[in-house]
Amino acid sequence: MTEEEFKRELAFYDYDYPEELIATSPASPRDSARLMVVSKEGKVKDIATFADIVKFLPKNSLLVFNDTKVVPARLTLKKGSGGRVRVICISINGGIIRVMADRKVSIGEKLISESGYYFIAMGREERYLLVKPFSPSGEELLLDEKLLDELLFKIGETPLPPYIKNSPLSEEDRREEYQSVFAKESGSIAAPTASLHFTDELLARIKAAGHEIVFVTLHVGLGTFAPLTKKNILSGRLHTEKYEISEEAAKKIMDAKKEKRRIIAVGTTSVRTLESSFVDGKVTSGKQETHLFIRLGYEFKIVDGIITNFHIPRSSLLMLVSAFIGKEETISLYSRAIKDNFRLFSFGDGMIIT
Repeated sequence: MTEEEFKRELAFYDYDYPEELIATSPASPRDSARLMVVSKEGKVKDIATFADIVKFLPKNSLLVFNDTKVVPARLTLKKGSGGRVRVICISINGGIIRVMADRKVSIGEKLISESGYYFIAMGREERYLLVKPFSPSGEELLLDEKLLDELLFKIGETPLPPYIKNSPLSEEDRREEYQSVFAKESGSIAAPTASLHFTDELLARIKAAGHEIVFVTLHVGLGTFAPLTKKNILSGRLHTEKYEISEEAAKKIMDAKKEKRRIIAVGTTSVRTLESSFVDGKVTSGKQETHLFIRLGYEFKIVDGIITNFHIPRSSLLMLVSAFIGKEETISLYSRAIKDNFRLFSFGDGMIIT
């Protein structure tokens, strides 16, 4: 693939939108967000709200949600020079934290948080900075994933996507609003945003109407915001993300498939989890990793419908939706959404495709 071919490939998934349509806070209540009801052929069947979604679900559907929990993984740290650097904590291995820093940090430099905890820059690994954590009293902290999460919930900030500017939400509000009501398993840098539209009351009504709900876990990484590269296109692979499906959830999903009940993935993360887990005719349970890149030509193995938000241009998420209903159809739907002033992206409105 030449550079020109790569640019042409991405250009088809480009579109213009007014910046004022980027939602900077969620709908209130959550299920008052607007809902575009779309057929598998990509035709708009209705315009409603998420509160009305029950009447658009196929009979006895199985809805699959991602119960990952967003970690307040961003830290604002003070350098020895007095300057500030913002980092996002990505992972930890052997007590060393991999972070993404927004400016240059020298090896050996001390980075101090307002709470007194500090970090020493130990080295680099590709685009990541490697830091070692210390307590305010100078004691080296021997952290694993769980302990790091506990520290971040204590001193960290919730990172919002880079396209959300000047959000009115305080840190306290972000921890509540940029989180699904059923979030359980800590590990994500970003929320599975289609889930943000669901309230406890709406989930209860879905169950009461005869539908089944199961939860899987996929931890959303920083790669979800990274621009697509030619390497992604040529290799057919995205960034790696961890996911887990319990034996109970796997059985319920397979039972629904055998009974020919519709399996509706709530969010692109649930789509990737389901499609990645389906091997040799069955859903495999356990902890696994995926780098699945769903784009035009992909044959869906298990997902019959998708509930999803409106995604940023030139993204793998937009390509996933296009693979489900077609390129032209997807761009046409987005044009309609923009014309009708749908709110876009993470805190925005959404669609159901069945």
